Amino acid sequence: MPFDISSFISRNITHREQSLFAPDLLKNHETLLREIQGKSAMVIGGAGTIGSSYIKALLRYEPARLIVADISENGLTELTRDLRSSYGVKMPDVYKTYPVNFGDPVFERILSNEGPFEIVANFAAHKHVRSEKDEYSITALLENNVIKAEKLLNLLTSSPPHHFFCVSTDKAANPVNIMGASKKIMEEVIMAYSRIFPITTARFANVAFSQGSLPDGFMYRMLKQQPLSAPSDVKRFFVSPGESGEICLLACILGKSGEIFFPKLAEESMMTFSEIAIAFLHEQGFEPLVCASEEEARAFLKDRNTVRATRDTKESLLPDYPVYFFKSDTSGEKAYEEFSTEGEDVDLELYESLGVIKNAPRRPIEDIRQVTGLLEETLRIPGISKSEIVKVLSQLIPSFEHIETGKGLDQKM
Repeated sequence: MPFDISSFISRNITHREQSLFAPDLLKNHETLLREIQGKSAMVIGGAGTIGSSYIKALLRYEPARLIVADISENGLTELTRDLRSSYGVKMPDVYKTYPVNFGDPVFERILSNEGPFEIVANFAAHKHVRSEKDEYSITALLENNVIKAEKLLNLLTSSPPHHFFCVSTDKAANPVNIMGASKKIMEEVIMAYSRIFPITTARFANVAFSQGSLPDGFMYRMLKQQPLSAPSDVKRFFVSPGESGEICLLACILGKSGEIFFPKLAEESMMTFSEIAIAFLHEQGFEPLVCASEEEARAFLKDRNTVRATRDTKESLLPDYPVYFFKSDTSGEKAYEEFSTEGEDVDLELYESLGVIKNAPRRPIEDIRQVTGLLEETLRIPGISKSEIVKVLSQLIPSFEHIETGKGLDQKM
């Protein structure tokens, strides 16, 4: 059944009636308005949850032009419908969407002919730990998160924006999976380019009900009359989709070049995915029926539907809904979350809701190009294995300690 996702997240996940970042948005309203109103913006990866939330936050301050690029044609269609259907959203005079990959030659033409842009934000990223299945998926992940990202920065040096933002992740702090390692290298890439034009990034928590996330999948499972499944031992920080866009906007516009932003969240606010599954079922009027295996969970709904087919259609649904909760045992799963690491210069006083990592090391661009060159060379080696790629990443990131169990998320229900 449809339900108010924003309200559900506020009541059951973030436990906040207003945005975590509302005080900092209010305090810096004039600065945000001055830097955005009447300006030209490009958003790459704007059809995803975070990218589209950033766009909604950006439009509050009335940019004159907005160009959005994303590989998802359907996603861009839904973005446009959503923006034009939302109350209070003022569309810019120029609004264009392009279903293109930001690594393709046609994107360079768009950047050149539609620019220059005062604001550029890049959300095009592989974000899932499941994207480290094998050498093929790892190659795509590293090319997108590191190699293409560096090429984009190099393109922008000819006409630098006033503000450039690209999204990172809490998993870049002491990474244990390849996705996190790719974002840690990306952070080093942007630090090098932050000498040339203003660049900021943000590490933040899980975005509740973001596209492709486990909670987002709960809705699809229920619509398809399928059981829910979730780890019971993995605790994570969560922000709402709206908050994800706001932290990115604050970092993009207010941050000094080279700064890394993160949300100030209390440890007691962390939740397990199984807790969210239970709350979701209660919202839908069901009680969770905890099953001992995936097979038992699937069989329950099959049997229930058989019973329903022989009963009067006016009779109410059975109240139980099958769930399978399990202990996490897949590669790359970190037991805890952190936004900063020992040795990083962290300022917790500048903003009410945000921490800022300052003075991160900035390597020469020549060194960074050697890093991306080594990655490209490594990924071109015929028959390169996952373990060999991990070994190269460990050389590039001394703090990288990959967790390998031999099991991946694609093996889970």
